[in-house]
Amino acid sequence: LYIESFTFNPFQENTYILYNDNKQCWFIDPGMYNSDETSIIDNYIKQHELVPQAIINTHTHIDHIFGVSYLSEKYKIPFQIHKLDTPVLQGAAGSAMLFGFNFPKAPEVSSYIDETKPLILGEDTLEVKLTPGHSPGSVSFYSKENNWVISGDVLFAGSIGRTDLPGGDHPTLINSINQHLLTLEDDVTVYSGHGPSTTIDVERRTNPFLNGY
Repeated sequence: LYIESFTFNPFQENTYILYNDNKQCWFIDPGMYNSDETSIIDNYIKQHELVPQAIINTHTHIDHIFGVSYLSEKYKIPFQIHKLDTPVLQGAAGSAMLFGFNFPKAPEVSSYIDETKPLILGEDTLEVKLTPGHSPGSVSFYSKENNWVISGDVLFAGSIGRTDLPGGDHPTLINSINQHLLTLEDDVTVYSGHGPSTTIDVERRTNPFLNGY
């Protein structure tokens, strides 16, 4: 699996495209807010001759779903989240209004991600790890073969996800990180929802929010 990242919207959110040798691709957390940002994604798809298969989200805070409806309509592909994040998605339009964004309606979910079942793209698989705490249905996508994990807003380089939003819970977040992320191999690359990538080893040794855990 190949991974490409883009940074979009005023929240500086990381949107990812995963694709395989057969040009099949997934969008993860599409955060494009305006036409300039959607054009960047469309041009990348066209340039690399990719065939979109689905949108899979780590969670559904507004900065991670701004581009969902556009992609699902343009490419006629399903939108998948973990069912536990449904309340967050349902509150997205209200959250957008509070921040002054034009986002009148949350996208429709096509099906739900199940942490007991891998996601399959051609011959490649992603392991789904349920990692709540930042939101009730936050998930992380782990590729053992490619040695990386997409953590959404659970774990960042030198930081962790905020827990002061509705559905957030600090002890739950710390437990998720300890159980499902810090147990991965040291050299696993962590691709986060914001900021630069990091590794499990670096975060285990130096992340001040995990000190003592």
